[in-house]
Order: sequence, then structure tokens, then C-alpha cells
Amino acid sequence: MKGDLFSSEHMVQPATAPGMTVENAKCVRYAVNGEMLARQGAMIAYRGNLQFERKGQGVGGMLKRAVTGEGLPLMAVRGQGEAWFAHEAQNVFVVDVDPGDEFTVNGRNVLCFDASLSYRIATVKGAGIAGGGLFNSVFSGHGRLGLVCEGNPLVIPVSPEYPVYVDTDAVVGWTAGLATSLHRSQSLGSMLRGGSGEAVQLMLQGQGYVVVRPSEVTPQKAQQH
Repeated sequence: MKGDLFSSEHMVQPATAPGMTVENAKCVRYAVNGEMLARQGAMIAYRGNLQFERKGQGVGGMLKRAVTGEGLPLMAVRGQGEAWFAHEAQNVFVVDVDPGDEFTVNGRNVLCFDASLSYRIATVKGAGIAGGGLFNSVFSGHGRLGLVCEGNPLVIPVSPEYPVYVDTDAVVGWTAGLATSLHRSQSLGSMLRGGSGEAVQLMLQGQGYVVVRPSEVTPQKAQQH
């Protein structure tokens, strides 16, 4: 076969290393030799001797699903082979988590991760049910975490002198060492997204980085996720 479709730009090459790598801007490849975890429904192709098993609890756990209805069901992938993961043609990125690191991420942005990583549910300080129930997953340990993002994310440095305020619907995640709280701004309410009244942002203080996506979750999107 000939044509641009069969050029080297699109042709999958043999894996050169085990574990997670970026196949292209929209897809992660995982060379499995043992076990890894991914969001259910994210596998788009595989080859080799792999088994897929539904994980009941998932990122965020039962508490998050009960409170917000936004649980992220996971699947375990076991065996030897290669699998490719993507979600709604969103851009993909890989984060390396080292011992002593923690990375807090919104469950909707999780694509796949190494089984060596541990995760727990955490609530944003000051964000109870009335504040939208801001539950996130905190990853720690040693391994790689694959993320999806609608568009190219912004990585904004946070310093003690310059806290950063982000839209709660646009935040992807943040690094360890940052303290979070909700910031309510009466004056911004009438200017953001055509709304009126009080606007709420997530304030991050300390030393680190916050990742923000250049889009917001619409009510329809939130139901899908």
C-alpha cells in the first residue's frame, strides 16, 4: 500500500523500551511486562498476550462517585505485549513521579499509569459539597503517569510571592508543596463566562507548579466524564 497514510509519520515502530511512551500527540503506547492501570474504555488497540480486568473502585474511590457522580473506573492490564491508549483525541502527556514527589490531578485527566504508583483521594481545602465537591487523586511513589488534556496545557509557576488563582473547571493538577483554598470574588462574577454574582477560583500558594487546560468543563461534558 502507498500514500501518506502509510508513511513513517503514522506507522507504528517496534517498542524500544518497556513501560509508557508517547506514541503521538493524541496517544500513549505502553509496553506491558507485568501489570499497569488505565481508565476503562481508553484502550484503542493492543497486540501480544494481554488480559484486561475491570477495577471496581478506581481513581477517586467510592466516596467521590457517591458525592459527585464523577468516578473514574479503572482497568488493570496484565501480561506481555503492547497497548495503545487515548481519550476523545485529547492531547497526551507523561509525568514522571519520583520518590518523595506527589502530583495531585483531576480524575478526568488521568489516562493510564504504572502499577508502582499509589493513589489516594483528597479533597481541596475549603471545598465541601456546596463548593462543588472538589475531589482529586494524589499520586505518589515511583513511576509514570499518562494524562490527557483538551488542548495544550499551561504550566504556571507558583511562588510564595505570587499565588495563582485558577478556574476550578480548568485546573488539571498541581505539584507537591502547594496549599489550596477557594477564593471567592464578587467583582469577577459578572465578567467570567457571562455569569453574574460570585465567582469562585482555586487559589494555590507556596512553591511549585499548577497545570491548567485552555478549556472548561461544560455541563454536558461533566456528565460524560
